[in-house]
Amino acid sequence: MPELPEVETTCRGIEPHIKGRSISRVVVRDSRLRWPVPDDLGQWAQDQTVINVTRRSKYLLIKLERGTILVHLGMSGNLRVLLDDPTPAKHDHIDVEFDNGIRLRYTDPRRFGAWLYTEDDVSTHELISHLGP
Repeated sequence: MPELPEVETTCRGIEPHIKGRSISRVVVRDSRLRWPVPDDLGQWAQDQTVINVTRRSKYLLIKLERGTILVHLGMSGNLRVLLDDPTPAKHDHIDVEFDNGIRLRYTDPRRFGAWLYTEDDVSTHELISHLGP
């Protein structure tokens, strides 16, 4: 299971590549994660700009202009920044494509991770409101 240092490393690793960039498309190949990926995630996130990427406990928080994407890596998930468009492998469930050609790919063989979003104050979200900063 990714521990806090791995989640922090992921947060710091992806942030310089996506901060200030606009999401051009979200591709969900398999929505069957710990909680189903919302059907409208792609539509909701499209054309929004990433304001910043932070972490609260083991949740990555991708702050957009109008809300936040919450990402949990689960037991075996990872995020990779891709500069090209390699063919997705069996466990590559989600791609977030940006206006500069960067692609953020979520891979999770066990599907214990999560991709959710909220338009409300993320600190009040039921999954993280009880967690310390």
